[in-house]
Amino acid sequence: MLTPWLTPLPLVAILRGLAPDEAVATGRAIVDAGFRMLEVPLNSPQPFDSIARLSAALGDATLVGAGTVMTPAHVVAVAAAGGRLIVMPHADVAVIRAAKAAGLFCVPGVATPTEAFAALAAGADALKLFPAEQSSPAVLKAWRAVLPREAPVLPVGGIAPDTMAPWVAAGAAGFGIGSALYAPGRSLDDTSRRARAFAQAWHNLDTRACS
Repeated sequence: MLTPWLTPLPLVAILRGLAPDEAVATGRAIVDAGFRMLEVPLNSPQPFDSIARLSAALGDATLVGAGTVMTPAHVVAVAAAGGRLIVMPHADVAVIRAAKAAGLFCVPGVATPTEAFAALAAGADALKLFPAEQSSPAVLKAWRAVLPREAPVLPVGGIAPDTMAPWVAAGAAGFGIGSALYAPGRSLDDTSRRARAFAQAWHNLDTRACS
């Protein structure tokens, strides 16, 4: 279960384009803002090196892994680098099963209820609603009426601090945050500021829900 990492702050940092030499400083800045889940997409420069550095530096309290995982062979390489999280843009059950066989957490991308149920049956730990720009909170609300209550759904794509509330009201358990958080060439201070803005926006939503 992803609960230990989702509960403090259910936001996944998507670090597409991250280079190994900046990985640890970037990761620490984002973790200092409250994030507990980081993914390095495999179409980044030397992604396995970055994953290895992040895993060694951040320890077990942070769930580090890979995004844009396309094949079972990629799963093996991520595990060898010390990654514990597999995030996919699609719902290939062979990749999901490979991740679970390796003892890793897996969050596949889904765009339909059919894909969502197939992914859960294959062992997915959560579902990545992707691309969120192609969907809507109304669609997610309809999904939530039939999906297992315990299955977290995380919209990914175009999410900003001020657009999270309708998704949460519809049943989103959290979000994946990409270029609105990190982009190559962005200063560390800017990335840190963005991370804190997302964390604060989530906590504001959480506070209102509990009041």
